Amino acid sequence: MTPEVLSGIRQDAQRCAAHLRLSLRERSWQGTQGNWAGAGTGSSIDFQDHRPYMPGDDPRYIDWAAYARSGQTIMKLYREEVSPRMDLVLDVSRSMFYDGAKAEQSLRLFFFCMESALSIGAALRMYTVKGSDAEFLPVEAVMNPAWSPELSAHDQAIPGLERIPFRNNSMRLLISDLLFDCPPDPLLSVLSSQKGKGVILAPYLDKEQAPDWSGNMEFIECESRRSRRQRIDGALLARYKKAYARHLQSWQESSRRYQVRMARVPGECALATALEGDALAHGVVETWG
Repeated sequence: MTPEVLSGIRQDAQRCAAHLRLSLRERSWQGTQGNWAGAGTGSSIDFQDHRPYMPGDDPRYIDWAAYARSGQTIMKLYREEVSPRMDLVLDVSRSMFYDGAKAEQSLRLFFFCMESALSIGAALRMYTVKGSDAEFLPVEAVMNPAWSPELSAHDQAIPGLERIPFRNNSMRLLISDLLFDCPPDPLLSVLSSQKGKGVILAPYLDKEQAPDWSGNMEFIECESRRSRRQRIDGALLARYKKAYARHLQSWQESSRRYQVRMARVPGECALATALEGDALAHGVVETWG
């Protein structure tokens, strides 16, 4: 991918992040000091509760009006303000990048999530998964205009999410097309463990779910690069479409069971248009600005 194409992808993501962002409003967070409501108590202006005064408490938070009424020294408690933890994972299996439109949309999604996290001061960590391997991505490296992901060289494309040191109570956001041969449950259990909020953004192409194959075709397996010839008739094409729909349904049903939000993102349209479909409807992104 040329530097000019990468620059355009980054600009598309930045424009999209100016009016859409990842949805972080619906839960309490634990993390470093910041601007979002947390699960503890602190010194924000959002009043939460009272408790009795204890030696060593900061006298600035004594409720003097309550003391005047009752003679009891009690403390005002406020909702803690924190920066949400966000662990962003990009699947760099070759199926994500075999087609130009899908490759570009996958990277737009990645840069959009990064921009969205940084814009609200989230405590962001980023990783790529290459088959069973995982690699930490420093934010500074990804900010370099010349950065592009190194694709997996493995035949096995199942993401090794168990190798990622996900943080407690973090948003775990996986960008993956989910086109690997394994049951959803092991990966979804990792995304939802330790009070994590799992989110999946799944880029896809129309020609993947509804291809127009007919006659003698040559197929190339994305991960291994092996090729084979196959004659496609109506019955075989129908079986493929049924298997694709069954695979997708399995992920959707399991995601609901694990309370992981999943949104499919079409690759053939602008990023903002793509996110205003499933992602907005399922609460993965929200409008702002």
